[in-house]
Amino acid sequence: MHIGLDITGGDFAPDATLSGALLAVDVLPTSCRLVLIGDQSEIINGLIDRGANPERFDIVHAPDSIAMGDNPTKAFASKPNSSISVGFQLLKDAKTQAFVSAGNTGAMLVGSVLSVKPIDGINRPCIMSLIPKESGGFGVLLDVGSNAECKPETLMQFSILGSMYAENVLGIANPKVGLINIGEEPEKGNSTALAAHQLMKVSEDINFIGNIEGRDLFNEKADVMVCDGFTGNIILKLAESFYGIFKSKGFSDEYIDRFNYESYGGTPILGINSTVIVGHGISNAQAIKNMILLAHDVVNAGLTDKIKAVIQHE
Repeated sequence: MHIGLDITGGDFAPDATLSGALLAVDVLPTSCRLVLIGDQSEIINGLIDRGANPERFDIVHAPDSIAMGDNPTKAFASKPNSSISVGFQLLKDAKTQAFVSAGNTGAMLVGSVLSVKPIDGINRPCIMSLIPKESGGFGVLLDVGSNAECKPETLMQFSILGSMYAENVLGIANPKVGLINIGEEPEKGNSTALAAHQLMKVSEDINFIGNIEGRDLFNEKADVMVCDGFTGNIILKLAESFYGIFKSKGFSDEYIDRFNYESYGGTPILGINSTVIVGHGISNAQAIKNMILLAHDVVNAGLTDKIKAVIQHE
């Protein structure tokens, strides 16, 4: 297995990305090879400065970068030698089996759609996030920002994608799916929620338990929590703020500490023909390491092929 890492991605690159790569390579199986994508001399010098042997990695030269403020679509097309563009080309050519970046999220979404492309039958790929559960496990929240408006059929597909991730990566058997709404009753919500509820209720591909409310996000009522990207992004940012507030006040709690993004690093883009992991722009070395380990786990689980099998039999 080869995992590509965008060395220029993130607010603290290349320091954080190089340090994270070194942390990851020490725990990855020997059958897994990291491919560092960025300015070759900068990568080699950075590794040597850290006392590391550059031969532990494959290095692919990509002299340009896509900045956080660049227009994603224009930058992806106009900067073919950027680390993100080169990373997607390697993925498309099957020279890597996963691509990881803490860089421009929009460009990562554009690359996913234009390069490796959505799985046949998927309306819109989406981004998911892990939500810590009070019991100690994790739930899956999706979409968290890539699709601000969704049709009922798209929400239905999100429920399948989230279920496949929960089952194959998190190891949750027959995961319970809940549709985030303003009330538990089937007749609650707007027209989109009402129609999505009807689709989910009759689907044989998911274990739908009905509508859930915001207070159910952290309990065991549902393992997979489905909403549009506008709602999901607000929920995610609110949840992440819990950790920052408590930390600033000097309060430490085992559960609240699990909201620290460093613990899981990044999140996959679901519904595309390969494995792509995106991370926070503020990712430090620990977060980069965990993004890489997540990429390994997703590829190892064969998630993409399993999603294809479910989507394409419908």
